[in-house]
Amino acid sequence: MRPETQNRMAQYAIWLIPLLWAVNYFVARRAPGVVEPYTLACMRWGIAGLLLSVHARSELRREWRSIASVWYQYVALGFCGMVVCGAWVYLGAKSTGAVNISLIYSASPVLIAVGSVIWLHERMRWSQLLGVLLALAGVVHVIVKGEWSALGQVRFVVGDAWILAAMVAWALYALLQKLWPSPLGSSARLAATSWGAMPFLLAGTAWEMAQPTTPALTLHAWELGVSAALLPGVGAYWIYGWAQQRLGVSKVAVTLYLGPLYGALLAWLVLGERLGWHHALAAAMILPGVFLVSRSASAKGAS
Repeated sequence: MRPETQNRMAQYAIWLIPLLWAVNYFVARRAPGVVEPYTLACMRWGIAGLLLSVHARSELRREWRSIASVWYQYVALGFCGMVVCGAWVYLGAKSTGAVNISLIYSASPVLIAVGSVIWLHERMRWSQLLGVLLALAGVVHVIVKGEWSALGQVRFVVGDAWILAAMVAWALYALLQKLWPSPLGSSARLAATSWGAMPFLLAGTAWEMAQPTTPALTLHAWELGVSAALLPGVGAYWIYGWAQQRLGVSKVAVTLYLGPLYGALLAWLVLGERLGWHHALAAAMILPGVFLVSRSASAKGAS
């Protein structure tokens, strides 16, 4: 397939990424009482890692020495991308809504842009700085539920802290992939990253299974695990990694600003969550902020 055709396909495919990740918000909100967070993340990435390993088995066998020589990179990527952005999101979903998750997560491109300035020595324009401030103000607006005047009386939800950690971890995941170029293709690299996360996820699963309050693994639990593995797991991460190789970090990250739209619609239609005015105002700050950051970064990359 010609490079131009692959680039065109990547430009279309990236719009599926936030939709596939929105499915994970639904899974996260359905999981409490059915399956524990680390167990669900372990099911998700165990299944995804197995499928990807079978698909990329020839490449993994051929490149096993290069994988082993930088094993710590896959452990770090696995921790950021599959443990924090997996199990910790499910922990957060126990006490915060899908709309909050999607809005907070949507600021990830802002942190990616800031990290690019610090780590990759890219320049930040004034429009990008304005975007950073807007997006961060929007994230705080979600967390304080719009009650800035009564900030000391706001009841903070611990789930928002887990999602904030996941937002930071996703930015690290994207930046580390750029800092650590790999000879592996998208499937093989994602498979190796999945296995890098397994020690943490298996340890967390073992701890959860030892607790007397842990529910048994039912068919419903496996349905959630398989759904998370195939859609926001293999689907979203594979498209993200493949498109990032074809188009670059900034152009792929810009599509994440659709996450709040997809997430809010899914939460309203499927989960029955109510949308508040503080969500709308936060989106009005976060989305233009992310747009300013990503548009400036894309323009710079194209020049």
